Amino acid sequence: HVQLVESGGGSVQAGGSLSLSCAASGYTISAYSMAWFRQAPGKKREGVAGIDRDGATTYYANSVKGRFTISQGNAKNTVYLQMNSLKPEGTSMYYCAALSSWMCGVTWARTENYNYWGQGTQVTVS
Repeated sequence: HVQLVESGGGSVQAGGSLSLSCAASGYTISAYSMAWFRQAPGKKREGVAGIDRDGATTYYANSVKGRFTISQGNAKNTVYLQMNSLKPEGTSMYYCAALSSWMCGVTWARTENYNYWGQGTQVTVS
């Protein structure tokens, strides 16, 4: 049974930082490519950052490049999203997702490609 559980959300002032975690169970995280998505009320879910199954390649939405960092923690079967210089438009529910294949720059942000999703963690930037 595959399960993804996000944590680390909260409220922060603009310019602040938050670190999100996604704990995976039921499989070895290195067998999957992982990504973070976010969805604000009334908006489509959008890709924020992705990391390939070997952890060697990462992808970022243009809106977060240079501010967010996605990383793997294999020993703990966890994927992290470090978010710095947060902006009010970053207020969203953030979701972790797992893809049972390699990802590429064209497809990593497509929600329909992902096999598993977490329940989300709320991030509010004021």
